[in-house]
Amino acid sequence: QVELVESGGGLVQPGGSLRLSCAASGSSLNNNPMGWYRQAPGKERELVAQTMSGLISYADSVKGRFTISRNYAKNTLYLQMNSLKPEDTAVYICYVVLLDRRTIWGQGTQVTVSS
Repeated sequence: QVELVESGGGLVQPGGSLRLSCAASGSSLNNNPMGWYRQAPGKERELVAQTMSGLISYADSVKGRFTISRNYAKNTLYLQMNSLKPEDTAVYICYVVLLDRRTIWGQGTQVTVSS
């Protein structure tokens, strides 16, 4: 059974940086699509970044500030977030799409950008 565990969230001042991690267990996910969503109070869930077969895409709101990457040896997905803004405040949730097309979600990690 595949499980995802996020870490790295927290409180940061505007302009600061955080790196989120999403560690996968239960299966090797080298060729599976993976990515990050975020959910802010009162807003719809937003796809922040995704990686699939070597292709990477970002939401317009984070382009140039966020970077998604994978460590295949550690079976871990990362999201490097720079130049953070208050509007980036949200719960960040990683996901993976399995070969049988099921989507597995992590539990989420809170990111708060505030002075």
